[in-house]
This record gives sequence, structure tokens and C-alpha cells, in this order.
Amino acid sequence: MEHSAHTGHEHHEHHAGHGHHPGHEDRAGHGGGAHHDGAHHGGGGGGSSWRTAAQATLHCLTGCAIGEVLGQVIGVGLGLHNGATVVLSIALAFVFGYALTMRGVLKAGLPFRDALKVALAADTVSIIVMELIDNGVMVAVPGAMDAGLGQLLFWASLAGSLVLAFVVTVPVNRWLIGRGRGHAVVHAYHH
Repeated sequence: MEHSAHTGHEHHEHHAGHGHHPGHEDRAGHGGGAHHDGAHHGGGGGGSSWRTAAQATLHCLTGCAIGEVLGQVIGVGLGLHNGATVVLSIALAFVFGYALTMRGVLKAGLPFRDALKVALAADTVSIIVMELIDNGVMVAVPGAMDAGLGQLLFWASLAGSLVLAFVVTVPVNRWLIGRGRGHAVVHAYHH
């Protein structure tokens, strides 16, 4: 009797970090996909969960950066009011951020409507945090929004805002992934 209890414990430990086995549902409701790098288990384990969060943030930052840079370039280039430029940048960041996530899950065979739901669940919080930082920095740096596209101040402020957004958003994504949210819902479709 003691032997079987011990064996069951070993069996549980063996499967604690195991990627996917039939019938095992993760917290996001998908079979095993969010186990990537152990993030499913509360984000408590070492560098791998930080690496997962950094990869998710970098993925999100790519879409945000495309939209953010495009919005800032269009707004500054057309001489739009700072408020209009910020709104345009945020809107484009959401569009490109969601589009990049949707591209990956559409390739996995998900219908458009389901892919959109996955993108909304995966990226919304991350994009909101990034956009608050990105645009907050651009507005806070004196003269950055009024600098022309040919001026170093504009590009340095924009680059600095994106770096800061990445640094701030990684722990947010780690927390979300550790709870089966955020980019954890996308991992099910990357296998």
C-alpha cells in the first residue's frame, strides 16, 4: 500500500512539468498548449517563465511598434495635433498587434471569428500597458511630439518609449501567462 502511494507521487511529479497528454485541460480551456515552459503552473519556476513572458512581450511589441511608429510618423508628418497623433498611434498599435497574433492562429486552422477571440484574449492587456507607456513617454519628453521626422529627438524618444514599454510589460505578461491568460491562450495553437 505504501509503495503504490509513493509511486503515485512520483507519477504526479513526473507529469508536473510535462507538456501535453490526452485529456489534460489547462486553465485556458485548451489541451496542454499553455504548458509552454512551465508557465501554466503559476509562473513560479525560474528563468523559463520569464523567457516565455519576454517572447510573448516581444511578439506583442512587434505589432505595437509597427502601429505606434506608423501612427507617430503619419501624425507628425501631417502636422496633426498631438492628441490626434496619440489616438492614431494607439488605434494602429491595436490593429497590428491583433493582426500578428491572428496571422499565427489562422495558420493553425482557426476560423477568423475564433482567431479574433484568441487575439483579443491574448493581447488586449499587453497592448494597453504598452500603449500607456509608449504614448506617455512621447507626451512626457519635452518637444518629442513636436519634433520633425528628421530630428533625432523624435526617433530617440520613440525608441526609448518602446524599450521602456517592453521592460514594463514583461512582468505583466508573466503574471498573465502564469494564470493561463494572455499569450497562454495562443500557445495551444503553436504546436
